This record gives sequence, C-alpha cells and structure tokens, in this order.
Amino acid sequence: MGYDVGEARPSPSIPRSHDVQPVTDRTVAAKLAPTKVAILGGGRGGTALLDLLHLIPSIEIVGISDRDPAAPGLLRARNLHIAVTDRIEDLVGNHGVNLIMDVTGDPAMEQFIQLHKQPDTQVLSGSAARLLWELVSHEANLQAELFHAEKLAGIGSFAAGIAHDINNPLQLIMGLAENLFEETDLKVVHEQAREIIEAVRRTSAICRDLTQYARKTSARDDTMVSLNNRLDEALKIARYAVSFHDITVDKQYADGVEARGSPDEVLHLLVNLITNAVQAMEKDGGTLSLTTRTSDDGVRLRIADTGCGIAPDLLGQIFDPFFTTKDPGKGTGLGLYNVKTIVTKMRGTIHVESRLAQGTTFTITFPAVPEERT
Repeated sequence: MGYDVGEARPSPSIPRSHDVQPVTDRTVAAKLAPTKVAILGGGRGGTALLDLLHLIPSIEIVGISDRDPAAPGLLRARNLHIAVTDRIEDLVGNHGVNLIMDVTGDPAMEQFIQLHKQPDTQVLSGSAARLLWELVSHEANLQAELFHAEKLAGIGSFAAGIAHDINNPLQLIMGLAENLFEETDLKVVHEQAREIIEAVRRTSAICRDLTQYARKTSARDDTMVSLNNRLDEALKIARYAVSFHDITVDKQYADGVEARGSPDEVLHLLVNLITNAVQAMEKDGGTLSLTTRTSDDGVRLRIADTGCGIAPDLLGQIFDPFFTTKDPGKGTGLGLYNVKTIVTKMRGTIHVESRLAQGTTFTITFPAVPEERT
C-alpha cells in the first residue's frame, strides 16, 4: 500500500510551505517584506477576508476595526490573535500599513480614509472590495466542500471495520436475549440484562464516533485543541479503516500539548496520517510511533511508521491534489492534500522523511500561541 498525498500545488488559499518548496526570489522577498493589511469592517466581508488572509504567510494583518463592538469579524480576529481597535483613524494612519481594505459599505468612509491614511498606502474599497470578498467566500466554500467530500469518501473504507465492531455486540445481545426466554433465576436475568445494556452502549459509541467524525466542520470553530486527546481519538477512528494486526503502537506524549485550530480538522488530519502509516505496514507489521513535544517556539507532533516507505522521486508529489500511489479505488488522492491544507491554515509546517523498506516519519510543528492582543 502507498501514501495518499504530499506537497500541495499553490493556490490563492493554500500557499506552499517553504520546507518542501524550492526557495525562489519571490519567496525570499515575501519573507523579507510582508504586505501589511488593515481591514475596515467586521461584517461578512471582513470575516471572509480574515479567514483567507491569515493563511498567507506573506501577508500580515495589522488590525481590524468596526463601529459595532459585537461584529462577528472582531470576535474572529480575537480568536486569531489579530489586533482589534475602535480607533479607526489610528489603524488607517498606521505608518506600517501597505493596504487598507474597506468593506464597511459606508460611502463616507472613502473620504475619511483619504484624510487619515499615509500617502503611500493603497486602498481597496467599494465594488472592488465587495468583489474580492465574494471571491474569497466562494473559494472558502469550495475548500470546505472538497474537505468534506474527501472525508465522506474515506468513511467508505471503514465499512469492514464498522461491520466487525458492530456485529460482535449484536451477536452478544442476540445470544443473551435468547437465554432470557428460558432463564428463571432473577439474579442471572439481571446480570444478562446488564450485559445487554453494556453491549448496546458500545454499539451506540461506535455510531456516535462516526457521526461526529462525518459531520461538516464549521469554518470558525477554532479553539485550543489537545493534540494528545486527538491522537487517541484518531487511533480509535483509524481502527475502523485499517487492521492493526501485528502492529505495535508506541505513544510518547508530553503533558499539555495544545495547538489552536478546529478540533474536527485536527482529528481528520491525524486519522489520515495514522491510516496511511498503518497501511504502509499491513504486509509485514511494524511499529506506529506517536510523539508530542513542546518547546519555547511551539509544539511538535510526530507520526512515524516502520513500513514500506516512499520512493525519493515521489516525495515532492505526495501533497499534490489527486496524487496517490495506492491501487485504483483505494485512495482519493486528497488525503495528504487536505492534511497540508489544515496544517497551513493553523500556520504550521509539515515535514516528511522516508526511506524505502524502512519507514516514513511526518513531523508537524505548530507555532506557540501568542498572548492575546487588544
């Protein structure tokens, strides 16, 4: 079995990571001189811009402002640790701002901006700004649908594992129920009834886990996510998709390892990586190693296997959309592409090392969460 994705092709919302992309003059320039953006308006337009622009490493959002303190864009900005201010003139007049994006829809704002902005600061407003955020919203919706479609397609591979895990408690329930027809000892009846209840609970837990995993993820449910807990949940979900026969799981977790992101998206990327790792070892067995670590500059998560490995000439393609080395019908080619997308969205990096017949290691690093800014 092979791996189901690698380095993503560039797109407006999914920039390629420097750790897998050759460093170009454009890349260096973007790192040296990021575009600093100020957003005016915290409604639908401002929120959509935040969701896109914060994913792009070459863009720094200096701040956002809205006259309504309850505007959804301001809450989203705080979750992303982006400065929020009610002093529009200070944000507009900031010497470091290269571009002001006005999505307030207020005709008087244009004159206000021209009065307070720096001479070399550019402005995007009016119909141009509206067109931009509509394009951004459309792009975000397409990405969400693609992500959800790949998740649902992957659940199809769970069928055999689900059938096995549900069939066992059902057979137990059937046997106990048949015994109850002839059982006259009340104590035995109670014991068997308790066993039936427990079997039903196990079956319900399986259905609940899969229902939660299959649900469509909200684009704005970022929170602090325990990577240790999510790894354990991903192990449980992955067992429905692949057999862990002859595979040893080695867990080395540091305490309190967290990253900011969507819990559902983090679970999905971990299920993808764990499933791929187990599939790479399904022929001869091996060891699946799950490691989490913390440092001053962030947190690190490592998923390693001792399986078949990835050919050197394919490493540069594994994150490409629709690229897969799996047999026809056994992979969508979107698994690692979505993994890369989620990691980039969380401002992390992903690095892969692999040797044929020795194994593969994926290392994901998430930045430290900065102090809340106001």
